[in-house]
Amino acid sequence: MTDSVQEAREALGKRLREIRRDAGITGRELSAREGWHESKVSRIEHGKARPSTADLRAYCSHCDANEQLPDLLASLHNIDSAWLEWRRLLGTGVKRGQQLALRLEAETALVRNYEPQIIPGLLQTAEYAEAKLRRVIEFYRLPDDLDAGVSKRMERQQVLYRRGHQFHFLIGETSLYTTVGDDDVMRGQLDRLQTIIGMPRVTLGIVPLTAEALVVLEGFVMFDNRMVKVEAHTAELTVTQPREVALYGRAFDTLASQSVTGEAARALIRAAISRRSERHNDQPGS
Repeated sequence: MTDSVQEAREALGKRLREIRRDAGITGRELSAREGWHESKVSRIEHGKARPSTADLRAYCSHCDANEQLPDLLASLHNIDSAWLEWRRLLGTGVKRGQQLALRLEAETALVRNYEPQIIPGLLQTAEYAEAKLRRVIEFYRLPDDLDAGVSKRMERQQVLYRRGHQFHFLIGETSLYTTVGDDDVMRGQLDRLQTIIGMPRVTLGIVPLTAEALVVLEGFVMFDNRMVKVEAHTAELTVTQPREVALYGRAFDTLASQSVTGEAARALIRAAISRRSERHNDQPGS
């Protein structure tokens, strides 16, 4: 359970406790009326258990607070949608996730994206995207809509050229060496990164391998200062709590201060290209 989800659950439990107390009903009395185990009310009100829709209706009915039900149901929905399992998000294939990302990016003036190990989707070549999405489909055993997913990811990149949008990408130097596809795919991707540097409305920074570990965290995308999407292994977390969004902003700024841009970034990319060429030349029969 992440901090954002747990805090939202605790806040909902506190509201339910206030509704019950305002009605002059004890937790034991409410449990008896509904036939619940006597610990259920305490677990819900302290954020230890997720209330169901029926539980919320029971609170409002017994506490004469039916006018609060719509708002309570909306709060429960927000909690449920904050932590979205990949199987639910990508249940129909990878295209849906790309479509949702496209919509968010189109609505955002400043996108800040940190990726420690791979190249961000908005900067990927078609070959890199195909190799990456193929592995996602295979690993999560999703319906195979690879072509549609790649096409939609390429469509997303059009936003890089639209006025009214700014993009700041930070990648770990590791991402230059993490092989997605094969060496040919990677050389094409690294060449693409070099063309990104200097683009209007786009900043690309690379955090060197030797940079001090001032902050260590997973990849994330910030949409203005209103939302952060964090990609974990089994689920996508949506962070909207202002305090937590601000912490991700501080983390991004810290990483940005450690990154290199411009010609220094090009030098790291050229070194990665050279390393792949050397490895190719060292192979038998090359």
